[in-house]
Amino acid sequence: MPEVRDVLIVGSGPAGLTAAIYTARANLRPIVIEGFSSGGQLMLTTEVENFPGFPEGIMGPELMTNMRAQAERFGAEFITANADRIDVTSSPFGAWVGNDEYRGRAMIISTGATARMLGIEGEAGLVGRGVSTCATCDGFFFRDHEIVVVGGGDSALEEASFLTKFASRVTLVHRRDEFRASKIMQDRAFANPKIEVAWNSVVDSLIGTDKLEGVVLRDTVTGATRRLDATGLFIAIGHDPTTELFRGHLTLDGDGYIVTAPDSTLTSVDGVFAAGDVQDHVYRQAITAAGSGCMAAIEAERWLAAHE
Repeated sequence: MPEVRDVLIVGSGPAGLTAAIYTARANLRPIVIEGFSSGGQLMLTTEVENFPGFPEGIMGPELMTNMRAQAERFGAEFITANADRIDVTSSPFGAWVGNDEYRGRAMIISTGATARMLGIEGEAGLVGRGVSTCATCDGFFFRDHEIVVVGGGDSALEEASFLTKFASRVTLVHRRDEFRASKIMQDRAFANPKIEVAWNSVVDSLIGTDKLEGVVLRDTVTGATRRLDATGLFIAIGHDPTTELFRGHLTLDGDGYIVTAPDSTLTSVDGVFAAGDVQDHVYRQAITAAGSGCMAAIEAERWLAAHE
């Protein structure tokens, strides 16, 4: 048997790193399997202006690097690799990286979620340079800009409405001729004079190298293309929680998110907790992820004390 730690954390990002800070300060000797994409979605962002304590803003990767260093300072140990499989049948819970086995009396899951992208050329290179997946995070940077929002559900229409607070014009691009969003969200969007709708359309390509300058739209019925000048592209076609590892082991909801008890981070397995975007499909903010990471750490500490 490998050494059994008090807490085993699977995943990093604001939730996992906050949990690591709290559990390390509580002398619970956490070991963190942070994944190859350590730091979560903030590693893909540029300036973060809405995380409390940074009045001038901070770069996303710098914030995550600082949080990781803070956890290390208190004794958290990091494994920079992806977990291959887990064991949550009973405590101590386990996770494997290849043939290497790690065990913890309590487990905190913070593997996050990934925003669905369009999958077109040049998209990844323009993330943070005009392409975004979070209006709440980045809308402020687009004051008086022309913006495109892709999607047709409640999230897309909500983001489009939110962005009209800043943008001069918002074009909603939807591949069909009707939205799947709720009627109240549609009514709000249609009543907003700043929102225009490009029906039966998809983003075919992006214009710009160092920053977004526009998009090429393709009509899904006729196949015709046209250029639309825009300095912002917000993709709102959903998120995929990183929960494949836990399918069949923990209770997931219909969208694949880990189900936690009300007002708690406790999962369907006693002693296993989940924090951040892996269980939150409502807020999806760095600060709420960090807050739930704190919750998970405190709940794990109390659970361990009760099971001495």
